[in-house]
Amino acid sequence: MNDAGHGGAVSLEEIRRVLEAEVLSGSDHLSQTVKRADATDLMSQVLAYSRPGTVLLTGLTNIQVVNTALVAELSGIVFVRGLRPPAEVVAKGAGLSLPMLLTSLCMYRACGLVYSLGLPGLTSP
Repeated sequence: MNDAGHGGAVSLEEIRRVLEAEVLSGSDHLSQTVKRADATDLMSQVLAYSRPGTVLLTGLTNIQVVNTALVAELSGIVFVRGLRPPAEVVAKGAGLSLPMLLTSLCMYRACGLVYSLGLPGLTSP
């Protein structure tokens, strides 16, 4: 395991496993690695600060999160707090082959577990 916060690459499957998350779409892309994570419900912040290849943890479940992921070239989305997105959101993500996961964990705990894998946030050096 990587030292927390030291910028190691982590697969989406590792994130799925540590968060005990359900796969909503993109199961064939869980082997891809990500180098950063972001956690927000503000899609304007994602557009302003995220980098391609980031995984987003969010409680927002509307279609805008998928649209934002597409524009920002995110590698995947993790919906927290057991907030299941509507069928049309899942369908759009699936149509884009966008990995989307669902965890029952709160945002705080999910972020801590992802960080413990060695995945830094966007503000980390």
